[in-house]
Amino acid sequence: MSQKILITGGTGFLGSGLVKGLIKDGNIVKIFDNNSRGGLEKLQGYEDDFEFIEGDIRNPEDVNKSMKNIDTVYHLAYVNGTKYFYEKPELVLDVGVKGSINTIDAAIKNNITKYVVASSSEVYQEPTSVPTNENERIIIPDIQNPRFSYSGGKIITELLTLHCLKNKCQRIIFRPHNIYGPNMGWEHVIPDFIKKIRLLSNDGKIKNINFPIQGSGKEKRAFCYIDDAVEGIKICGSKGKDGEIYHLGLDDSVTIKALALSLGEITKTNLQICNDKLREGSTSKRCPDIRKLKKLGYDPKINLITGLQKCWSWYKNAKLPLN
Repeated sequence: MSQKILITGGTGFLGSGLVKGLIKDGNIVKIFDNNSRGGLEKLQGYEDDFEFIEGDIRNPEDVNKSMKNIDTVYHLAYVNGTKYFYEKPELVLDVGVKGSINTIDAAIKNNITKYVVASSSEVYQEPTSVPTNENERIIIPDIQNPRFSYSGGKIITELLTLHCLKNKCQRIIFRPHNIYGPNMGWEHVIPDFIKKIRLLSNDGKIKNINFPIQGSGKEKRAFCYIDDAVEGIKICGSKGKDGEIYHLGLDDSVTIKALALSLGEITKTNLQICNDKLREGSTSKRCPDIRKLKKLGYDPKINLITGLQKCWSWYKNAKLPLN
């Protein structure tokens, strides 16, 4: 049955993918965003299929107006990207905490039926077990480290969602693990590696390059392609249970060195890996246990190599950033 849905952060990478998926399912979709990190160009071909409301998630009046006559809210608006965690922690927290309070207050005022919110795998920092399930403890190991502005904001968001919306609407939390895909910006590890390959190889003119990476290269991550992530979020929204937390991702990890070498093969570039110091607060290993979401029907289909090929097809022709 068609629903009236609001997506905050709907012009961002993950948000725009979700917008498309929900429109294809026949829902009436409204987007709330200020386009500070995303843009309507991410929704090319869907311009007539949604209502766009421009506003700041930190403004309670804007948020409240956007939630009129809405059944379900997907709250994705946030400042993502490791660069911002370290360089603009005050902005990360301002958007994260005020955005959560404002959307929750508006959900209560407007009698929203369901509130689905994006948390993050960052809340675990260094998990005690891998693959990691949803019962893993969450932690901020060093409150002085600006990196934890992001995970701290997500932990606050989870607390607000679970306790301020109890008995008021259905509350569902999903924790994404390293979602990637075409047109996701340049700040994350896969597009950043592609950018380095293009720059250092002079767009393929130099076939052998020294390739610097943070850490030993043995650090591990599990990467989930955007199409699979969107299907997972939709399942959380349609089948998730009130007050539950679900891991979103792929339960197949790879070392960062292997990731870089795979991109080297795809781009036909020989990479000589050069190791550098890992930034303080970085995690050595991360891989989700996704059995809980699989029980609801989640079935990711895109393996890493296929996903990387899709990324390269888009990024090889994208305009490189100035810095």
